Amino acid sequence: MRIWSVHPGYLDRQGLTACWREGLLVQKVLTGTTKGYRNHPQLRRFRAAGDGAAMSEPVPGGEGSGAHVAPAPGLTPGRHARGTALDVVPDDGAGPAISTYLHGVVDEATRRGYTFDRTLVLGAAVPDLRLEVTDGQLAYEWEHLRAKLTVRSPEIGKLWADVVVPDAHPLFHVVPGPVAEWEIVTVSEPPGTAATEEAR
Repeated sequence: MRIWSVHPGYLDRQGLTACWREGLLVQKVLTGTTKGYRNHPQLRRFRAAGDGAAMSEPVPGGEGSGAHVAPAPGLTPGRHARGTALDVVPDDGAGPAISTYLHGVVDEATRRGYTFDRTLVLGAAVPDLRLEVTDGQLAYEWEHLRAKLTVRSPEIGKLWADVVVPDAHPLFHVVPGPVAEWEIVTVSEPPGTAATEEAR
């Protein structure tokens, strides 16, 4: 699971789709509708922001469906005609941070002409909400993303070759600091350290 702090505009098609899918999984975990991934490090900053109040509640029926829906007009709960669109009922257990994050991903998808179903986001965006992300964390993610793009989408990687400091996702406000304590570092030294600079 990777919930990118960098702006979704830097992601290639595969990365943006994965970010959307994994963001929805985080929303599902924070609503308490699945038992999986509850202790995943990527959830910590959302929980610290107050998201995930429902995580302490029992999960009815095991894993749960991950969606809270209202029946279409004229149909009883639990029964709906094939192909009928259902309205998502906002679940306060998700929290404003993950909702705002997901809306940012949908905004980028819309800009590109992709169709991501915004109704799957269980809450409204909060335009003034900001979570802190350190410049060290952003730098680490940027190195990680550029490595992925070099292999998977080299033409996209070339577009960002001259970007040294990327923009953050609109949810995040950048502050000085090291790589986040919840990050699982997969390189020998975090970006910006002497060892990393020498390796370049």
